[in-house]
Amino acid sequence: MTFEHRLTTLDSGVRIVTEAMPAVRSVSLGFWIGTGSRAESESEAGLSHLLEHLLFKGSSKYSSLEIDQTFDGMGAELNAGTGKETTSVYARVIDEHVPKALDVICDMVFRPSLDEIESERAVILEEIAMYEDDPQAKVFDLLGTAIFAGHPLGRSIIGYAPVIADTPVEEIAAFHSSRYTPGNVVIAAAGAVDHDQLVELTRERLHGVPCNAAGAPGLVPQAPTVAGPGRRFERKDTEQFHVCMGGPGLSRHDERRFALRVLDTIFGGTSSSRLFQEVRERYGLAYSVYSFTSAYQDSGEVGLYVGTRPDNVAEALKVVGGELEKLADAPATVDELERAKENLKGRVLLALESTGARMSRLGSELLAQAPLLTLDEVVAGIDAVTLPDLEELAAELWNPERLSIAGIGPDEDRFDEALANLSVAQAA
Repeated sequence: MTFEHRLTTLDSGVRIVTEAMPAVRSVSLGFWIGTGSRAESESEAGLSHLLEHLLFKGSSKYSSLEIDQTFDGMGAELNAGTGKETTSVYARVIDEHVPKALDVICDMVFRPSLDEIESERAVILEEIAMYEDDPQAKVFDLLGTAIFAGHPLGRSIIGYAPVIADTPVEEIAAFHSSRYTPGNVVIAAAGAVDHDQLVELTRERLHGVPCNAAGAPGLVPQAPTVAGPGRRFERKDTEQFHVCMGGPGLSRHDERRFALRVLDTIFGGTSSSRLFQEVRERYGLAYSVYSFTSAYQDSGEVGLYVGTRPDNVAEALKVVGGELEKLADAPATVDELERAKENLKGRVLLALESTGARMSRLGSELLAQAPLLTLDEVVAGIDAVTLPDLEELAAELWNPERLSIAGIGPDEDRFDEALANLSVAQAA
């Protein structure tokens, strides 16, 4: 399995990157736009997500129904997502339908009609209400506000209800025109794709779209500053306490990112990881417990989650605190290191049997100006990780004195009592 991509930059500034997979008949096609919740001010919080929804409500050539009927008629599914730093619109189609799929998505992305706005506002307000009722999801953003206090990286992608409800259509249109520019868009495709054909099709369909060949539209988000560990709690009548703990991590360009993936795998990323084995398997204190990492252009986040009943929250956090101490003393044995490396290499290889995974890799990495590594380079990066690398990262990233904590549950006093088992509580 190889990574052999081709890249062309049009005069308009759009970058087109493809990876051919001759053994398949499908093509995963995605438009990656360099904007997300991080590029929003407080008064714009949620507009990236709202705009992503509005792309589906019609374009200059296609009504909302026609968009749905087109992809249904191809046996394909059209989808989209908004992140902290990117927005993507993507579909998987058979090779003969690529021209039509490209035509529709191009028109959606660059020429949205911005009709039916009121109905979509209502949909997102319902989504916000659903999110507020989901503490297992909300606690991660609560942790973000503790780590990145006052910075957009700590804000929920879904945004604020008043912004969604009240922003005039003219401001939404201006938001679109300032961000959805050709120089801020990567078109990625993987599978049974003809690169030269895709380039010519794209050039035709972008006729008349204002150029921005210089690249991103001058949106340079402020780098996050971390003032110190924080504590957040939200009282809610839930059956469990939902607890997240974490701190700043590594950027997606940091050379230590392979070591961090190995460390995360050992600590809480798999069913054989330390957190899972101790908190769930040995003591039965939680159904869901794991660690996670997120990487951004100039920063990142590491964290862990545990959901547990009120009677167990103190004991669960005591076990978590014990595992943090063990991580500092000995982040990995030789066996754990080798098993984690093989796990990561296996997951990389298995994922890249998917045209969608390859397309996502191409689009997201190129948009972030990250190197498109070959498979050999990825494997070499994983294999190069050493025990001292993990010791250095564990000491830096999982030092309890730099960790923030967030909780959602029925009793704040009980939450604070449970934190007495953690040195992070004094730092917060």
